[in-house]
Amino acid sequence: MSSPLEKVQVAPVLATVRRLEERIGARFPGRGLHRVVGELAALVETVGSSTATVRGRRSWLRPLSRVAIVAIVAITATVLVLAVRAALEDAPDDGLAWIPLLESAVNDLVFAALAIWFLYSVPERLQRSSLLELLHRLRSLAHIIDMHQLTKDPERLRSSFRRTDASVSMDLGPDELENYLDYCSELLSLVGKTAALCAEASRDPVVLDTVSTIETLTVSLERKIWQKIAVLNHDRGSSPAS
Repeated sequence: MSSPLEKVQVAPVLATVRRLEERIGARFPGRGLHRVVGELAALVETVGSSTATVRGRRSWLRPLSRVAIVAIVAITATVLVLAVRAALEDAPDDGLAWIPLLESAVNDLVFAALAIWFLYSVPERLQRSSLLELLHRLRSLAHIIDMHQLTKDPERLRSSFRRTDASVSMDLGPDELENYLDYCSELLSLVGKTAALCAEASRDPVVLDTVSTIETLTVSLERKIWQKIAVLNHDRGSSPAS
């Protein structure tokens, strides 16, 4: 029996996202970041229901495809045996007369192999389609989160910063900015955890590679955010006490 700690579970991830939604709502209720975390919560729920549906569909589709594969193997073997028996009964003296029989046997084997491959991969391909759609939405959400923190630069809080007509206004203080950036970092981390939920439901190499790509993306974006937080803390630590 597998331990619940051996894989990522939907319920704890969703609970963490909901708790983060409350925290962001308490500090930044009117900002778009609060709507983003709500979208992430909805995506976690969708991933949970979709993976459960996929597992249920796979539980009956996989045995059915295996039965069909066995039937194809049995039919192909029977046809080949009957063809060989009929050929041996006729026993053509000319060796060239065996060529049509060999061509027919090769064609039957090729078509049987294609049918077996198709039936074997049906459950995985159906699962892949739904999971890749969810992963695409998660990748887009990660970029949306990055857009929210893109203009939140600590240098805009410096007294030496020179504004221009095109400068983006900064309506956050140092403490608020740190909280905002920290929330963005947590959101990106939870996007990666949600992608990992998709990996728990599949062993398809395309799905796993996409999950790995999203996790790498979120870690890279988090690193940029923590660089901003480090600069912000450095500026606050080096500023003279009033």
